[in-house]
Amino acid sequence: MNILILGSGGREHALAWAIAQNPKCERLIAAPGNAGIARVAHCAPLDIMDPAAVVAFARAESIDFVVVGPEAPLAAGVADALRAQDILVFGPSAAAAQLEASKAFTKSICDACGAPTAAYAHFSAAGPAKAYIEEQGVPIVVKADGLAAGKGVTVATELQTAIDAVDTVFADAGAEVVIEAVLAGEEASFFVLCDGTETLPIGTAQDHKRVFDGDTGPNTGGMGAYSPAPVMTPQVTEDALERIVRPTLAEMAARGMPYQGVLYVGLMIDNGAPSLVEYNVRFGDPECQVLMMRLGAQILDAMLDCVEGRLESTRLNWAGDHALTVVLAAAGYPGTYAKGTEIRGLDHSANDPLVQIFHAGTRTEGDSLRANGGRVLNVTARGATLTQARDRAYAAVAQVDWDDAQYRRDIGWRALQSGE
Repeated sequence: MNILILGSGGREHALAWAIAQNPKCERLIAAPGNAGIARVAHCAPLDIMDPAAVVAFARAESIDFVVVGPEAPLAAGVADALRAQDILVFGPSAAAAQLEASKAFTKSICDACGAPTAAYAHFSAAGPAKAYIEEQGVPIVVKADGLAAGKGVTVATELQTAIDAVDTVFADAGAEVVIEAVLAGEEASFFVLCDGTETLPIGTAQDHKRVFDGDTGPNTGGMGAYSPAPVMTPQVTEDALERIVRPTLAEMAARGMPYQGVLYVGLMIDNGAPSLVEYNVRFGDPECQVLMMRLGAQILDAMLDCVEGRLESTRLNWAGDHALTVVLAAAGYPGTYAKGTEIRGLDHSANDPLVQIFHAGTRTEGDSLRANGGRVLNVTARGATLTQARDRAYAAVAQVDWDDAQYRRDIGWRALQSGE
């Protein structure tokens, strides 16, 4: 098959690495890709937000299957355009992508199907939103009602922080905001393939959003992750499917927008009971990196079964292992940071099959590798235990020669502290 992956981050590098190992993949193209993806796929310039351009490119390159990595092209209707031309595509329609593109839409789905989630209110103006916050008090959660690359959420413990978050949201014309109660418990990510009717769980993970050790500092797109998530016991997983995922999918189908693709279910688990924090309509980043380390080449077979409606008979082979990834970011991230600094030393881990360094924001300049973003590298490792995966990942981090690197040194601390 000729396969096209849309995107340029660590998530897409991990997908490309896994898919390239499958013998069904004869030719792999990534658009636009990055310096790491270029090692396993041909990278091509393409405006992935332009549905017509994506269709034309797929036709010109005789693409059999398209995997959409980021959420923005999905919300822009890229998957719809490809399906309209009978090109196989992994990713939901623009209508179904509202599960991530609109917090208010997701809340309406939860209301309709009875999925447990936080109490909320939805506002299209700053004044009523601030009045609601003052009435409810803190802690409280302020969410921009739109795509924000995983960073449009403020968990405020002080009233002024919440008020400022509202002002930030409404600085953009036409903005809307969802304000939620704070859910108690432990957060985890649950990933499920959906073909419109059937579901297939494909793993759990926990990530670290805060930039500094001890879960301190501002939120980021994610500074590291590990899989599986110990809090996601078999019972919690089944409860999440029965009380949240399947009712949501049934409601989506009833509204004429059946969901097809991967559903990222953000959960809060309190005393064994899961509640929905949010849905995302694509793989998480950096959660995808640890999932791909554990799933490998079989993810392509599962994706194809998903888009062709065969999930009912799909089976995954799990090794029972663990994976952990450490994000190396540019100093100053998520604030101001420099681009163009040189990175060396990645070849030290090239021959270790249990370690992969996925590129998130890199470019080449002559023979050198340069940083080209905030989150730059994902150093990812597998192990029989989480401790082994952690130690292997940090040993690989130590071999990276990049003076500008900033990273957390406590990825996996919660699970390791509890003896996992």
